[in-house]
Amino acid sequence: MKITHAIASTYMRFSRWTFVHEEIPQKAVVIGAPHTSNWDGFLMAMAFWKVGRPFKFLMKDNFLKVPVLGRLFVAIGGIATNRREHTGLVGSMVHAAETQDTFTLIIAPEGTRSKKDYWKSGFYRIALETGLPVQLGFIDRRNKTYGWRGHIWLTGDVEADMDRLRAFYDGMQGYHPGNGTVARLRAEDDPAAREWLLEGIDL
Repeated sequence: MKITHAIASTYMRFSRWTFVHEEIPQKAVVIGAPHTSNWDGFLMAMAFWKVGRPFKFLMKDNFLKVPVLGRLFVAIGGIATNRREHTGLVGSMVHAAETQDTFTLIIAPEGTRSKKDYWKSGFYRIALETGLPVQLGFIDRRNKTYGWRGHIWLTGDVEADMDRLRAFYDGMQGYHPGNGTVARLRAEDDPAAREWLLEGIDL
């Protein structure tokens, strides 16, 4: 038994939270919401360690500056993102998805633990470019459950796709309920943002 599986099993044995899940496709972009606390990331790591599924996740590059923890995040699958400039991250993720037998990328589309107007659209672009399903990961404080249920394929119809996500996450509460951001992309309201999001995509 791998040490990570043992850690997750021990945690779940004593936790008041319940892990809910189903089989995930061999390749998937996993989104997690509501994202209101670092606790969310911990729960998701426990979930994937429990099922023995390797994963990568995106994290702010300033976490690398944190002594010890920065190296730990990278060791367990963290990929640093620099939101201040374009670094070709989406392209590198698409390449990884196309060349690896199993690909699991976890993204918290809210991009922050505080309330904002919009989700970040990186998950949408990556899923469209790779043609991979979006696995619906969640945390819900109301009934202390977390994990993932169901997956969808995005169509490029931004409003329709996001309506499905809004319906799934409707009413769910993160660890700090007041900090959650409704599932909405700027591309739904801003034509320029929509054009940028869908640029080069063969729909």
